[in-house]
Amino acid sequence: MFSACLWLAALAAIVTPGQMQGQVPNAHTQRLAEKAQAMPQPTAGAPAALTPEDLGPFLDGIVPFELKRENIAGAVVMVVKDGKVLYAHGYGYADVAKKSPVTPDTLFRPGSISKLFTWTAVMQLVQAGKIDLHADINQYLDFKIPATYPQPITMWNLMTHTPGFEESIKDLIDNEPKPMPLRQYLVTHMPARVYPPGTIPAYSNYGATLAGYIVQRVSGMPFDDYVEKNIFEPLDMLHTTFVQPLPASLQPFMSLGYALATNPPKPYETIAAEPAGSSATSANDIAHFIIAHLQQGEYNGVSILSPATVALMHSPQFAADPSLPHMALGFYEETRNGHRIIGHGGDTQWFHSDLHLIQDENLGFFVSYNS
Repeated sequence: MFSACLWLAALAAIVTPGQMQGQVPNAHTQRLAEKAQAMPQPTAGAPAALTPEDLGPFLDGIVPFELKRENIAGAVVMVVKDGKVLYAHGYGYADVAKKSPVTPDTLFRPGSISKLFTWTAVMQLVQAGKIDLHADINQYLDFKIPATYPQPITMWNLMTHTPGFEESIKDLIDNEPKPMPLRQYLVTHMPARVYPPGTIPAYSNYGATLAGYIVQRVSGMPFDDYVEKNIFEPLDMLHTTFVQPLPASLQPFMSLGYALATNPPKPYETIAAEPAGSSATSANDIAHFIIAHLQQGEYNGVSILSPATVALMHSPQFAADPSLPHMALGFYEETRNGHRIIGHGGDTQWFHSDLHLIQDENLGFFVSYNS
């Protein structure tokens, strides 16, 4: 696949106009040069504007070649800038046998990008004073996390992936028609505590699932219902859900998943750790979520988080060493070409996705593959 690093490098690049040296002009190149000189020139040293006219041909030249080379059925790319969708386009097929094309309304499984919805739900409850980021999470549970270490695990630990849990993928993804209830999954799949909280970064699907269950407990609503009512509906994300199996109303929009495009499609995956990765969404829907996070919690006049809460959520929180990129609250941090970038990747067995926010450019993107 075209790696996240390359996507970020492409979109975060500062492009400045330059001259090609050592060329002898002919009549054709002379005409091109005269035409270029007649066009408005950017300020010296200023980055060229990112436009659909540039971005579309750039992606049209890369993505179809990539799909063919890597035997991938389909992909979708969506870029937002300054509160609006700059570019959204599907490539290849959502159903190879039927030759159904991918569009920006096609549903993909974004895997662990789902965690950003879960963390946003947590921060809504933090903002409402119902969750304390630094309190022992046992006070929110109806079962106990063992006191292996003197330090309790906090929501801050869960959101920075520092609770110290051993990671396990046993039963994480299966082909059962419905996942087991959240509480049952958490009690029967509790991992060992192998690090003191807040000391060692160790990615934890269990920790994110625990956070989703706390949202359910504190709000008094099933997790799926809470996220739908408080995130998806306000953001007009009407084709996004955590519900498994996929509701009948959304099935016509769903892309099939493939190991390879030339192989038969795979069944719809069931994610047992639902808050950690079970969502299905479209590029057009997730654009609204990205815009809200880039616009201080607001989309189309509706606020899902206050500006102060968004600022806290996006701010650096933990790094194993000060010289390394940090975890924010649920988002991870990296840099490209001098830009601080926050985001999250996501993988199921068949879908592979990335979401990143380049905040100083007020730009975000989502890309997902179905093979």
